[in-house]
Amino acid sequence: MATQHSRAAARLMISPAVILLLLWMIVPLAMTVYFSFLNYNLLMPGAHNFIGFENYKYFVTNPAFITALINTLVLVGGVLLITTVGGTLLALLLDQPVWGQGIVRILVIAPFFVMPTVSALVWKNMFMNPVNGLFGWIATSFGFAPFDFLSQAPLFSIILIVSWQWLPFATLILLTALQSLDSEQVEAAEMDGAGPFARFFHITVPHLSRAATVVILIQTIFLLSVFAEILVTTNGGPGNASTNLTYLVYAQSLLQFDVGGGSAGGIIAVILANIVAIFLMRMIGKNLDA
Repeated sequence: MATQHSRAAARLMISPAVILLLLWMIVPLAMTVYFSFLNYNLLMPGAHNFIGFENYKYFVTNPAFITALINTLVLVGGVLLITTVGGTLLALLLDQPVWGQGIVRILVIAPFFVMPTVSALVWKNMFMNPVNGLFGWIATSFGFAPFDFLSQAPLFSIILIVSWQWLPFATLILLTALQSLDSEQVEAAEMDGAGPFARFFHITVPHLSRAATVVILIQTIFLLSVFAEILVTTNGGPGNASTNLTYLVYAQSLLQFDVGGGSAGGIIAVILANIVAIFLMRMIGKNLDA
């Protein structure tokens, strides 16, 4: 009886936080769904009417939508490839007993604590600027013409900037998993004549597979909503070359003042993100069961 009373008291005490959390999530989502069915333009706030699924039809049939969807997939895939492979290599390097190992680890982790807007500005002005940037200076020093990354390779530039931000996260997770690897297993394989590459592909990689799956899941959820880096560096251009779904929703809502169309795009982006998340969760479940 006392246990039931304590459970009821615990539920009563935690209920305000749960209700507040649900309201914080449900109210904005419900408002977005509501606006997505309206012909609502900020330039005419009093003249909005119900138009059904017209906003969804307009957003999906917009040629920029397909481009933004492809750019989103390329951005997520490119960053995942760089951070997973690079994080594995950095984890192997940081796992070696060298002098100043702690300082090196702090330096590797540091980019993760830099705000996305700040890091994008640093990359835009200090590295990728064809006139005053470091990359342009290096190219000029070797007799080559400076390459304007943000104009000629905008999506690749965004991938590079975002990868730099997320590489420390992948490195930390993979390094933690690597340090739990049984050294006796590695020594036994070495005694059996297995070389460094054989030990890496047959022992280290299978051991890191679960950690890599977690890295891919968490990063994918956040990478689907990359926005600040695009806004600060390319503004989605040239044209729609670096526009992803998040930036397209922003452009529709706040640059074209079309709240209805932007809300429909936001709902579509949420649905696609949940599909990806469910797929990755199932992949993780199969990986963990194995």
